[in-house]
Amino acid sequence: MLWSDYLARFHRERAGITELVLSRCVDRDGATPYDWLAELAGPTAQPAGPPAAGEPGDATPVLDLACGSAPLWPRLAGRTYLAGRSYLGVDRSAAELSLAAGRGAAPLVRADAAALPVADRTIRLVVCAMALMITQPLPRVLAEIGRVLRADGRLVAIVPASRPLTVRDVAVVAGLAASAGRLSYPNDAALADPAGQFRAAGLRLVGDQARRFAYPLTTPADADALLASLYLPGVRPRRVRAARGYLRALARVHATVPVPIRRLDARADRPPA
Repeated sequence: MLWSDYLARFHRERAGITELVLSRCVDRDGATPYDWLAELAGPTAQPAGPPAAGEPGDATPVLDLACGSAPLWPRLAGRTYLAGRSYLGVDRSAAELSLAAGRGAAPLVRADAAALPVADRTIRLVVCAMALMITQPLPRVLAEIGRVLRADGRLVAIVPASRPLTVRDVAVVAGLAASAGRLSYPNDAALADPAGQFRAAGLRLVGDQARRFAYPLTTPADADALLASLYLPGVRPRRVRAARGYLRALARVHATVPVPIRRLDARADRPPA
């Protein structure tokens, strides 16, 4: 099965699962991966909030690329980057966009990340949570981001990482890999050293950090949700069952599963028009 077909079916049948799991993953300070991404969207807005209608303000939209169920929308709403500006969520999945609409995120557009329905140089900030590792073709997706960003524009994205891990984490990850196989994504090789890919798209990578988050397992339902959130194309049912048994065993002892996340920060790298 092609990745594109797998992803379409995955998000049709499991809409919202990524947000469900990542919203329970926390770092040592209790922040989620979504919170960590939103940090780079500017400081928390002042109580006065966004400008009222008719007041001056930059109406440049914030583009939430591959927005899914829009977990970033409420976090961006309280940030100065969104104050006075509009939000635009784009995703290929109608099921995910339905969830996003249900929480009030708007406007939302069903479109491909490789063909954005956005005019050139009209976006100041693009955010992208857990999608750059699977959006294809990556060079075209990055080129589209570079096209829509203003000269002072910025891209902030999070993707899965392989570290940092504690000594105990290594054993947990090894057990999961032994049952379900090693997790991999179509763009792993390209994102191993993304600076060149970004540069070709008119983007300059200015930040590349990784942080450990942890998903708590306390019930069989926690284990099942984590397993359901994993992209496992081509994994045989017997291995999926083995992975479920392994995660449920971890839940019986209230273990945590490490979820390392990488945050990429890039700026538009071209002169103003």
